[in-house]
Amino acid sequence: MSVEYPARPLTRRSHIWRYALCLVISAIGWGSVFDNQWDHHRGLWWLDLAVGSLAYVAVFYRRRNPLATALLLNAAAAVSGFAAGPAVLAAVSLASRRVYREIVLVGLVSFSAGITFTKIEPQQHQDTWWLDIVVNLVATVAILGWGLYIGSRRELVARLHAEVAQAAAEQELRADQARGAERSRIAREMHDVLAHRISQISMRANAVMFREDLSAEQLREQVGVIQANANEALADLRSVLGVLRDPASGAPLDRPQPTFGDLASLVADEIAAGASVTLTTDVEGDVPELAGRTAYRIVQEALTNSRKHAPGAAVTVAMTGAPRDGLTLLIRNPLGFASSGTPGSGLGLVGLRERAELAGGRLDAGREMSSWVIRGWIPWEK
Repeated sequence: MSVEYPARPLTRRSHIWRYALCLVISAIGWGSVFDNQWDHHRGLWWLDLAVGSLAYVAVFYRRRNPLATALLLNAAAAVSGFAAGPAVLAAVSLASRRVYREIVLVGLVSFSAGITFTKIEPQQHQDTWWLDIVVNLVATVAILGWGLYIGSRRELVARLHAEVAQAAAEQELRADQARGAERSRIAREMHDVLAHRISQISMRANAVMFREDLSAEQLREQVGVIQANANEALADLRSVLGVLRDPASGAPLDRPQPTFGDLASLVADEIAAGASVTLTTDVEGDVPELAGRTAYRIVQEALTNSRKHAPGAAVTVAMTGAPRDGLTLLIRNPLGFASSGTPGSGLGLVGLRERAELAGGRLDAGREMSSWVIRGWIPWEK
């Protein structure tokens, strides 16, 4: 017994085309005996019409009680060609549920009704008994097979929707985990880098509070020291994103953090490795450390993504900025037709957006025409 996937509610259009198909099937089933019934067995004609009309009403409720409706309507088809359409619809609806003992039961009733109809109704041409059996058997198998196909397709579509929803949820979970890891790393760096500085500020502030023998000049000197330490703490806070530690030992990394001036070296290394990269900059003044480091990481990740997803593509990197306007980035490369095969987590852009936002800026990435474009803005100071 298969797991049943509920069918979607039927719209008015769905009801109309199903009833239209039933009428076509009824016309075929009743058409073979219509004239003879009217000419020679008028009672059978009225019986056929009455039973068939009731069948068209009953088939509307087939989803409430599929088995009873299918059995009733297929039994009614034994005395009514007009009921053939509703009987087929009810049988298909039941078979789509794929409960095989019910399908076998309805199949037997449908086959028996077909044989009975050919025997009791007046026919213009009486076929041999074995031909009636073959025709009814083929028709019954085709009707139930149609329903089984619909049920299988319904299950497949439902499973695909469930898998897509699950994949989206897992991707969102991975993105949340990446953000959480980034925040945890930043929290560790804030503790390591800022704790000593803040403790110095607190100590000097307490000393000033309890010293009553300080002259105005000495008081200004102590306040100046506190201000200098506060400014240095703010500078450390701005650079906390770039201070990484080894996850195993906790020791600071020896390599200095990159700055805006290192971009030219990064691009030169990419070109030396065979990449096609063009860097243009129009920046006034010296780029602050945090803004420069954030821009460097964005360009670095963009070049990495280009190597993975569009190997050999020409990448253009353009940067403009000024103290009053901030730093603007535009990175563009054609969409690739092949992949380098390098595995990735798919979370690089998530980390870049997080980094840009923590620096007070923003970053957007997406497809534009036939290119992949990254646009970013970083404030000059934060």
